[in-house]
Amino acid sequence: MKIGILSRSKALYSTRRLVEAGQERGHEVKVIDHLRCYMNIASHKPAVHYKGEALEGFDAVIPRIGASVTFYGTAVVRQFEMMEVYSLNESVAITRSRDKLRSMQLLARKGIGLPVTGFAHSPDDTDDLLKLVGGAPVILKLLEGTQGKGVVLAENKKAAESVIDAFRGLRANFLLQEFIAEAGGADIRAFVIGEIVVAAMKRQAPEGEFRSNLHRGGKAELVRLTPEERLTAVRSAKIMGLNVAGVDIVRSNHGPVVLEVNSSPGLEGIESTTGKDVAGMIMQFLEKNAKHGRTRTRGQG
Repeated sequence: MKIGILSRSKALYSTRRLVEAGQERGHEVKVIDHLRCYMNIASHKPAVHYKGEALEGFDAVIPRIGASVTFYGTAVVRQFEMMEVYSLNESVAITRSRDKLRSMQLLARKGIGLPVTGFAHSPDDTDDLLKLVGGAPVILKLLEGTQGKGVVLAENKKAAESVIDAFRGLRANFLLQEFIAEAGGADIRAFVIGEIVVAAMKRQAPEGEFRSNLHRGGKAELVRLTPEERLTAVRSAKIMGLNVAGVDIVRSNHGPVVLEVNSSPGLEGIESTTGKDVAGMIMQFLEKNAKHGRTRTRGQG
């Protein structure tokens, strides 16, 4: 197959591993910087151009779209879909998963366990908003934040009110979520391909930190998922319409709750922790499923 990887850099671990895995399996793999792509939208024959040439003959694309360029990146993916090129994760599914509010509403509608969550822009009654999620301590998240940025733990009511006032001053949309103290600063990343959890790791936040992101000093270790956690991860990816997803789960006193469904999960942490060839599994999935014209989004909403 001829496979395009939509990525800003060939040097990124995930991009490099996907290239290696594809080439090892005999595929032609090309890394394409999606921000340098350009398109003729009105053309009767949709095309994507890159560095002066039309990108043609691709059987599949693998979007590795950063959150900060979701709008343009998904436009490029959509153009490939119009060309009937198979996309590992489709444009609608990526956009859906990147919208924190929309994704949580969709998950809640399907009965997926979530932290108690409130949504606000400029609340007139901060007291009532805090009561809505069970009071402090509480997590506050900017809708536009990624990788743990724009996420604040307010340990008491006064701190929560101060952060809400600051967000209100920024005219920012934000989420409030219950703080799940029993998780002890740990969460689980379940890596889903198709309808199977192929790898999982537990991430532990460093002392004095509540965010378990590995690039913030979190430590990762192997973890065995319960059947309920596996089902939750697979259902969450399916609801988003994602073929490949990193589903972040916290173990609470009332069962597994989903924090986020990531449409471009990194490979470095999961491969180094589990020793599994996740990049190879992604290529294997493409080999079975990448067919010309199979571009309809599987998810709903």
